[in-house]
Amino acid sequence: MKNEIFLKIKENIMLFIQGATDFNRKSKALLIKESHNEMDEFMLLCFGDLLGIPIPTSYYSLELLPLIADDLDGWHNRISGRLTIWQEKWGDYGFDA
Repeated sequence: MKNEIFLKIKENIMLFIQGATDFNRKSKALLIKESHNEMDEFMLLCFGDLLGIPIPTSYYSLELLPLIADDLDGWHNRISGRLTIWQEKWGDYGFDA
């Protein structure tokens, strides 16, 4: 009985320490998500005219097209599939929008 309680306490302490120090799983996913969001916003500023948003500087941003042409199709699918950006941002904080 005492041995089982001791093992349970030991397991809980080990899980607590692992959860408190192992940021790799959650932080890596958050960093990847934020990097995709930043890249999507940058591409929206450069190539928003592909979605029907008139952007006067799109002529100058065409110089970037060879560098990010491979990502353009995936970006177009991600952006056009979003309902609202506000809904996604409020959802990150657990609020109902």
